[in-house]
Amino acid sequence: MSLTNSLMLVLLLGTTVSLAGALGTMLMFVAVVGIYALGMSPLRSRLTDGSALLAGVLLAATLASCADLLAQRWFLAWHQSFGLYGGLIALQCVVLERNGFFRQPLAQRFKLCALFGGLMLVLAALRELIGQGSLGRGLSAHGSGLVLFGEGLHLATLVPGAFIVLGLLLAARQGWTRPNSISKETHRP
Repeated sequence: MSLTNSLMLVLLLGTTVSLAGALGTMLMFVAVVGIYALGMSPLRSRLTDGSALLAGVLLAATLASCADLLAQRWFLAWHQSFGLYGGLIALQCVVLERNGFFRQPLAQRFKLCALFGGLMLVLAALRELIGQGSLGRGLSAHGSGLVLFGEGLHLATLVPGAFIVLGLLLAARQGWTRPNSISKETHRP
């Protein structure tokens, strides 16, 4: 499962520069993965392992390409936010298929996708707020969004800044879930 997580990490870090990019990527991810699951479900039992992989690659690439074209046509501002990362959704579908994600119960799949989407939106909001000083700049028609302070820390809009913010989020989660994990030491002379 580490390969799956690393591919999702690319989407997570690459598309969360702004809230608009994260929202567009999340919507595209849910649509492509959902339609892929519906399309592959009747084929799984009828195909061998090798032909199922080929059919999965073909279906995922087709769906991701169609979603990318639709995003270019009707949601150009969002498409410019996530750009080339849309193609990785097809690869993610194939990796999820090979790791048995689509054989899990629907509730568990929904929970994992909701956690991924929530993390993506929180990371995007933090990166946009810290990096640009505003929130929702690409979501509004005039492009200003909610300006909270003049200038931000530009490092947060870059990929190394995404790693730093994600690390801080993971540290905060660990501190929140383990409140008294520090063992009490006794000092003996």
